[in-house]
Amino acid sequence: MKILYGVQATGNGHITRARVMAPALAKEGIEVDFLFSGRSPDKLFNMEPFGEYQVRRGLTFSVTDGKIDRWRSLTQNSLIQLVKDIRALDLQAYDLVISDFEPVTAWAAKLQKKPSIGIAHQYAFSYPLPGPGIGRVMMPMIRFFAPVQQGIGLHWHHFDGPILPPLIEAQPYPITVQQGMILVYLPFENREQIRQWLIPFSDYEFHVYCDIESPENEEHIFWRPLSREAFRQAQACCDGVIANCGFGLASEVIQAGKKLLTKPLAGQPEQLSNAAVLAHLGLAEVFSELEEEQFYRWAGRPSPEPVDYPDVAAALARWILNGCHQSAGMLARELWQDLSVEPVVV
Repeated sequence: MKILYGVQATGNGHITRARVMAPALAKEGIEVDFLFSGRSPDKLFNMEPFGEYQVRRGLTFSVTDGKIDRWRSLTQNSLIQLVKDIRALDLQAYDLVISDFEPVTAWAAKLQKKPSIGIAHQYAFSYPLPGPGIGRVMMPMIRFFAPVQQGIGLHWHHFDGPILPPLIEAQPYPITVQQGMILVYLPFENREQIRQWLIPFSDYEFHVYCDIESPENEEHIFWRPLSREAFRQAQACCDGVIANCGFGLASEVIQAGKKLLTKPLAGQPEQLSNAAVLAHLGLAEVFSELEEEQFYRWAGRPSPEPVDYPDVAAALARWILNGCHQSAGMLARELWQDLSVEPVVV
């Protein structure tokens, strides 16, 4: 069996899911080629698990000072190039296309009538979720952006739907707590804004991962270049995490039993929904501007219990090898049966 696996590379969470699926598919004897879009090739890092992967321009969004910049998003994307890439992608050699919300592979499969499935957090929006009803807005866009024959949604709770638990890799480092060490990942925020937020809290140590070439130390703020391994090490020993509301990172934080203070990216419906669900489940505290009272209240809380998510990647790989015949609902029930994450009434 040979698969083309398309990954939306705008966010690291999509890449992380593919990084988890790659060995699970290989273990089942499935041959996989990877295609990434939505990020410049020179901005991709730690890509060794994907072998000779392909890159296309795809579609992405632009951010200015922590908000979606709609004008730049419109003008910096090229629908002409997207159509060219879709038409040029030959799928004859593949038995199946998997799309993690990646448009080139999804549309090529649709036009060439190739079997396709979607594995992504976004497909959970097909079902009612707590919060402001963003799914009604999201689903038409999702179906247009990356259409697939069957979408498998992932979330922190099943919400009585055929939704699977998060697809994340196990934490490779021992979980400890270094008191006062806060891990920060706010890639959509202005660096000076992050600095202004963190400077007042001199009794804490902040390790901020961002797009820089080499480490920089500034009083109690330690700026660090992007690195998957270094980030996971810091995640394992930190006292808490401050981050945007991306699904993948929040899932890792919950799995590790770390407290999470999260800021949704303004104008991004998925992150706004994630913030609402995290608050509903009692899994994180949400902020828009970091204020002293809120920070100290959050930082003083004890660490939550880790959530031991099942091996979703292995289950999906077996499901794919067996022709995807089992219903998503049955697969979801099997994976959730030993896991209890109940909503908190707020």
